[in-house]
Amino acid sequence: MATVSPSDVAQVVVDLLGSRPATLGAGRLLCVDGPAGSGKTTLAGAVAALTGSRVVHMDDLYDGWGGLPRVTDQLATILDPLAAGRPGSYRRFDWVAEEYVETLAVAPSPLLVLEGVGSGSAARAALCTVLVWVEAPADLRLTRGVARDGVRLEEEWRRWILDEAQHFARDRTRERADLVVDGTGVEAPRVTDAPAANHDPSGSVT
Repeated sequence: MATVSPSDVAQVVVDLLGSRPATLGAGRLLCVDGPAGSGKTTLAGAVAALTGSRVVHMDDLYDGWGGLPRVTDQLATILDPLAAGRPGSYRRFDWVAEEYVETLAVAPSPLLVLEGVGSGSAARAALCTVLVWVEAPADLRLTRGVARDGVRLEEEWRRWILDEAQHFARDRTRERADLVVDGTGVEAPRVTDAPAANHDPSGSVT
């Protein structure tokens, strides 16, 4: 069975970004959201390869397995300054040391890719140019997560799945998405009818 490659999906995302005006100061913001293990990091990397854009991973922002409800403050320090044309910043969490270890700057740019659960936060929806939702079957996502992090963390993964489900229900993330992507590559990405900003066909993200 033929599959849709991450690079093919990335091109669809880039084309959609280019059809819309800047929303993050003079730049655009791509939020790649969806449940853990669905394929968000792969897609974000493919977009970065096409555009040369920076990717900020939400995994670096959470303060551990229970950190999803508290990550909004980190988004504020990244996105609010960028919206005003100034550099943003965030604290990077070290999962081995179990603490924040450094503060990283995020300079204004034509495109910033924010990838991970909670990246499409409703609290910062006005700054998002394109919200992509990546999904995959629950059993596959759990298998991917355990394969990556080890069997000893399976219970952490199961608790995270509950936390993210509550977050998505509250923020209505999938309902707000501009593009729905099949993380297994079987189906082509689908542009939704979610409300969007005025489009500018002449826009460029490179």
